[in-house]
Amino acid sequence: MVKICLGIDGMMCPMCEAHMNDAIRNSFDVKKVKASHKKKSCVITAKEEIPREALEKVVAETGYKLTSYEVE
Repeated sequence: MVKICLGIDGMMCPMCEAHMNDAIRNSFDVKKVKASHKKKSCVITAKEEIPREALEKVVAETGYKLTSYEVE
């Protein structure tokens, strides 16, 4: 399993978190995803690493901006 930590700018409320979670779930094969508007972050657990470019595209299509990307 891979843990991917994203920094996301633009989320303002729990509804924004839900939109982000749904967009990632619908675009990639993930085990778990949890966005937080307060922390301006999103933590994804997946079987394989998801390329930054692919995540950046989904985040932008949702209306937010990817500010950081870390894989553990």
